[in-house]
Amino acid sequence: MADSSLTLRLWRLITFLLLLTSIPLASALKFELQAHPGPESAKQERCIRNFVAADTLVVVTAIVGGSKGDGQMVNMRIKDTLDNEYGRPRDIVGERRMAFTSAADSAFDVCFENVLTSRHAVMNPTRSIELDVDIGADARDWSAIQAAEKLKPVETELRRIEELVGEIVQEMEYLRSREQRLRDTNESTNERVKWFAFGTMGMLVGLGAWQIVYLRAYFRSKHLI
Repeated sequence: MADSSLTLRLWRLITFLLLLTSIPLASALKFELQAHPGPESAKQERCIRNFVAADTLVVVTAIVGGSKGDGQMVNMRIKDTLDNEYGRPRDIVGERRMAFTSAADSAFDVCFENVLTSRHAVMNPTRSIELDVDIGADARDWSAIQAAEKLKPVETELRRIEELVGEIVQEMEYLRSREQRLRDTNESTNERVKWFAFGTMGMLVGLGAWQIVYLRAYFRSKHLI
């Protein structure tokens, strides 16, 4: 009886974890992108930024509405803050998926532009865009892993949860090390400010003493004291 109760509680825990980890997978960003003439399109880019650790798999999936020849051309650009470019597909229609491995700990931007290529296009031309960005364990093809390793569905989900937890631990470790570096920088700055203040005070005291000696010598030379 105790074993069955323990098994039931374990299954409830696994179900809760599966529901918890599946919530981010169900979310996707949808927006409308207005078309603009070529010279102005660079100013009208719509960018979505995400942070990623180094050597992490990222899969960007974009679903662009519209059709070829409707007077609009949607271009996509993926680039991080360190000027590493991961792709620049042009004239996207339908689903486009791009995968890359991050080169460093940095934020990356997924930018879209909608260029108006025909003057005979419809009034107020727009393209609908649906964007989904999967990072780390979420970006892996778990169906292929399950088929290759002949895993049960529960085992596959447990593997995915294990990798997600590992990524969370790695992220916490990164935040801890970053906080340590910031604290060391703060302490070093405080130490330098303290010695700078002491040096300034010593210089002022020395300058005041020199002025007193100089004035006494001056007044004595004039026989005023």
